[in-house]
Amino acid sequence: METFFKNMALIGRKELQAMIPLAERTIFNMEQRGDFPRRIALTSRNVAWDLAEIEEWIEKKKLSGIQASRPGFSKYTSDKNIKNQNK
Repeated sequence: METFFKNMALIGRKELQAMIPLAERTIFNMEQRGDFPRRIALTSRNVAWDLAEIEEWIEKKKLSGIQASRPGFSKYTSDKNIKNQNK
């Protein structure tokens, strides 16, 4: 069991924010839904995340192919409607 924890690295909020540019509340909500790695309570006022889990989450996001939608455009808007809007 000792070797398991030997390579574990934890990151705090500042390091997480540098890696994941999302609001703290967004990350918290994603954690609650199971869409983001859970934080580890170090003390009653300090939390950290497992760096390997965060890196794995980023890799999964990269490989998922999901792209952010463009503001003002709906996936339900037809090409015809988009062309008409641009005139």
